[in-house]
Amino acid sequence: MTILRAAFCAALFLFTTANLTLAQDVTLSSRDGSVTIRGMLMGYDGEFYRVETEFGELTVDGSGVVCEGPGCPNLQAFVAEMVISGAATTGEVLIPALIEAFGTRYGYAVTRETLEPGVVSYLLSERGGERTAGRFTIHSGTTDSGFADLLANRADLVMALREIRPDELRDAIAEGLGNLRAIGRNRVVALDALVPIVAPGNPVVQLTLPQLSRLYSGEFDNWQAVGGPDAPVVPHLLTADTGLGQAVEDRLMTPVGARLSRDAVRHSSDQALVDAVLADPFAIGLTTASKTGNAVQLGLSGACGFTVNATRRSAKTEDYPLTAPVFLYMPARRLPKLAREFLAYTRQPAAQLVIRRAGFVDQMPEEIPIEDQGARFANAIAQAGAEVSLVELQRMVRALTPLKRLTTSFRFEAGSSLLDAQSRSNVEQLAAAMESGMYDGRQVVFVGFSDGQGDAAGNKRIAADRAQAVRGAVTRAARTADLDRIKLGVQAFGEAMPMACDDSAWGRQVNRRVEVWVR
Repeated sequence: MTILRAAFCAALFLFTTANLTLAQDVTLSSRDGSVTIRGMLMGYDGEFYRVETEFGELTVDGSGVVCEGPGCPNLQAFVAEMVISGAATTGEVLIPALIEAFGTRYGYAVTRETLEPGVVSYLLSERGGERTAGRFTIHSGTTDSGFADLLANRADLVMALREIRPDELRDAIAEGLGNLRAIGRNRVVALDALVPIVAPGNPVVQLTLPQLSRLYSGEFDNWQAVGGPDAPVVPHLLTADTGLGQAVEDRLMTPVGARLSRDAVRHSSDQALVDAVLADPFAIGLTTASKTGNAVQLGLSGACGFTVNATRRSAKTEDYPLTAPVFLYMPARRLPKLAREFLAYTRQPAAQLVIRRAGFVDQMPEEIPIEDQGARFANAIAQAGAEVSLVELQRMVRALTPLKRLTTSFRFEAGSSLLDAQSRSNVEQLAAAMESGMYDGRQVVFVGFSDGQGDAAGNKRIAADRAQAVRGAVTRAARTADLDRIKLGVQAFGEAMPMACDDSAWGRQVNRRVEVWVR
């Protein structure tokens, strides 16, 4: 193969495309005949060829070459292909709803076809059915199977109900898929919440997170331990290969060094879990808020904080401690243009309405006036420690009363100053809103809060540093925004408004946050 010239190399970059059923030999030649590439055609996205050569995988701009050989695609009849694999909770409802709404919005006729159990295909055709523009195929399985399909080059996107794990990340990098934790390689497409559920008639209406972990570890094996009847507790959760089943262990058990009880009952689907809980008055289950059916959701509470239920607002703000982001992971390859347009659509306001109708929590920012936050401020007064003076509480109320709280908040990974996954997505969302001019002429204040560990003055400094850091991250991401049109500010109140108890890792993590207030 002739060595590519430097100018031609500049056109090469990674991209994702549909997997061809059968890769075949092709020869790509520059139009002046001076450069030739031979190899197996791995994909074509309507604009770029992806070819496996003796020098590795290359991506070439189709406008600069002529393709010869049995594997060359029909450029006139090109169909954009995208395969999406992963969590059934996402693949059975949310992604189909978004694909259908995207097709309707952009003038495509959308046809659904069930290929086999758990696998559906959506054809997007130009009006009149004269030409098929794209085919989106969804494999609804588990988060684990989605990452496995991506690593095996059988999928272009992964639907995940948890963050990518270290071994999966290492394998993806080794396979040339890029750092899937990096900006642009993943996004939060919607939100859900992991909620404890019981059958109607169970007198328990709320639990603390430590109580919930003890119920699932078997340390508490009778409802009397949490104020309920004298009856054995039967815990239910999803299977260990599902994102939500893994989230129970990662977010509820691991932080306190606990292990699941051997008596815990596993289920392969949300519906099977809900049915089992409804059939047993002494059962408790953990599932998503979008899949609870007729079961009763329990609130999460603590002696140092008021009870928080899984609502749209509490999920957006992450005030609910078991908020569950719905992820899409994308390898460092170029998607077909139609697929890129679909992903761009998922961030638009129209898509947020579709997400909400599908039973998930959208990411459209909402403004909450201070009169709707009475419980939070009452809790701040009731739980103020000796180091939080009345003067400091009054300062907080005076500063925040003229403002409204955005549901866009920022929290941090456990034991770290790094933003968590939902907050990293919030940086992009808020930056995009600033770029669109949404906050031109308005005041935007980043307000830092802390947990109560350590002295109050030190906590206030830490909260201010975090607020400054979040402001910096947002403004750096808002590259095209005219920030002179926005009055940006920073405030910090440290431990003055706890959302949960500091006696647990969960409580401290909920309390360490940066809120956004606007006027």
